[in-house]
Amino acid sequence: MADNDAIAELMARCALRDQRAFAELYHRTSAKLYGVAIRILRREDWAEEVLQESFVNIWSHIAEYSATRSAPMTWMTAIVRNRALDWLRRPNLERGDEDYDLLVESLPDQGPGPDVILGQSRGAAALAECLRQLSGDQRQTIMLAYMHGLSHGELAQHLKQPLGTVKTWIRRGLERLKGCMDGRS
Repeated sequence: MADNDAIAELMARCALRDQRAFAELYHRTSAKLYGVAIRILRREDWAEEVLQESFVNIWSHIAEYSATRSAPMTWMTAIVRNRALDWLRRPNLERGDEDYDLLVESLPDQGPGPDVILGQSRGAAALAECLRQLSGDQRQTIMLAYMHGLSHGELAQHLKQPLGTVKTWIRRGLERLKGCMDGRS
């Protein structure tokens, strides 16, 4: 009986939007409520999802709870039970069951294939090697311009160099990069 009173007290505090009380309520009741969900659903992932939805529902409607109508655990158990039964009534595609998993696996992959990924990886490695062959100034200005989106004027200010010098570093660096990359293909 003392546990029921403690849960009722926590629920009263939750109705006042006390988040610490809600955390304590979850701590005290989630294992039992999870047990209700798992008995109905027979899948851990579904039971966890239903439990989460149930606690969101409990938090949202806790101010409506009345101790004169039911005991605290009875009220929360009813919420979990109803959520679990609703979950079972959902169309298969929403539940993420095995049929849905098979359907998803049969869909063609929209991402690049292994050959494209390998080519991109080789291209990235070649680019990195070519960047290492540039002078430090050329490499830095190209990286800042293309990787960080700095304009020529912003580069000049950032590097404390004349605008013409920065433009020359970029132009010559790009020419060297193109020559290096062309030699690798």
